Amino acid sequence: METLTIEQRNLLKETGERPVRLIDPDTCREYVLLQAEVYEQLRSALTDLEPRDLYPALQRALGDEGWDDPKMDEYNRYG
Repeated sequence: METLTIEQRNLLKETGERPVRLIDPDTCREYVLLQAEVYEQLRSALTDLEPRDLYPALQRALGDEGWDDPKMDEYNRYG
């Protein structure tokens, strides 16, 4: 198991209980550093779900991003 760097520990102290977002400068990929207990809770919650259980949350998220705008119907013709 890897250990935290001093910089990462300082970031965790600054953010308190909130997860820390990190970017790999070589790949520009974003990562989230969070407590193992939080990760395990999320993992457990997601593995216990049936895919259809996610539909309402996905619908809200997509709606918030404008996917329910009637102008987006044009994209349905290409599916």
